[in-house]
Amino acid sequence: MTVAVTYRHVDEMRPWSDREHRLECVAVTPEAPDVMTFTFRPDRPGHWFRYLPGQFVTLEIPASPEPVMRTYTLSSSPSRPYTVAVTVKAQKDSIGTRWMFDNLKPGMKLKAIGPLGDFSYAKHPGRKYLFISAGSGVTPMVSMTRDMGDRAPDSDIVFLNCARSPDDIIFRWELEAKARDMPHLTLGFIVEQIARGQLWSGLKGRIDKAKIALLAPDFLERTVFCCGPEPFMATVREALSGAGFDMKNYHEEAFQPVAPEPPVVVADHSDGAVATKVSFTMSGKEGLCEPGHTVLQAARAAGVRIGAACESGLCGTCKVMKLSGEVEMNHNGGILDDEIDEGYILACCSRPKGDLEIEA
Repeated sequence: MTVAVTYRHVDEMRPWSDREHRLECVAVTPEAPDVMTFTFRPDRPGHWFRYLPGQFVTLEIPASPEPVMRTYTLSSSPSRPYTVAVTVKAQKDSIGTRWMFDNLKPGMKLKAIGPLGDFSYAKHPGRKYLFISAGSGVTPMVSMTRDMGDRAPDSDIVFLNCARSPDDIIFRWELEAKARDMPHLTLGFIVEQIARGQLWSGLKGRIDKAKIALLAPDFLERTVFCCGPEPFMATVREALSGAGFDMKNYHEEAFQPVAPEPPVVVADHSDGAVATKVSFTMSGKEGLCEPGHTVLQAARAAGVRIGAACESGLCGTCKVMKLSGEVEMNHNGGILDDEIDEGYILACCSRPKGDLEIEA
């Protein structure tokens, strides 16, 4: 069925500024082996998306037996604000991502939280950039390159991407087309293996200082963004620091395909510490939070569901309103200062200092 599209200029629309969204899937696009792009629009008409290139969102995925929260970088560009997209790779042990591959179709809707994150050239501007990525860690780099291609196509970018094989290079053809349109975009692909009979004129092997210097001779003068598995980023960090690179110009985004297991915290009853009462106003439940435990642990013990993904204070999925009481919160950037001033906390990394009331 063909649906008529109502045209509106962006200044006739409202920015989508809710902390929680419902997104409607409008397209599913294969990109590489076990890699798909899912494109979404707002489920309410008359809105456009406001975010920074390189930021991420958390999706609530209705995989059985219970929904799971998974965090994905937006591969789309905010310079094209009518839709957003995530490009994801399904690992062999994937639960949420595999559900998306098998079940998510145009017309279906998912709950989303975000966007969040400061891994963006908008937060760390430079004169010249070096993007270094591996596998699906390429997604924030593509978002930033797409954005600069629209806003400042003369931007100076060296874009290095590492993949298992030429077929596993995500967005290869789009990037090669962009390099023809952006006069100062230089591409460098490095693959680990080449199939028999497969043509390949790029570099082969693993990234190291020599390959970085070959593909970006002036890398010491560039602002570096790096994303990929931790061993990959550790290699890049060592190569750059060993070459005398000023690491204050180095920025990285940890890429973890699945959420880590939450840490096990043992109640701390030293110095006579006692459990505190936590009231969850929306669910009408109360529970006790053992000394040293977090609000998220107290919620689970009381049978109150608070969505959580990273459980390390990074993704912001477990953000809730604190109505009364005080907490000790040690986060990793998943909440903004103005949100804290409003009374929000991250349940995964907040420990009560006394009795609490939480909107959950």
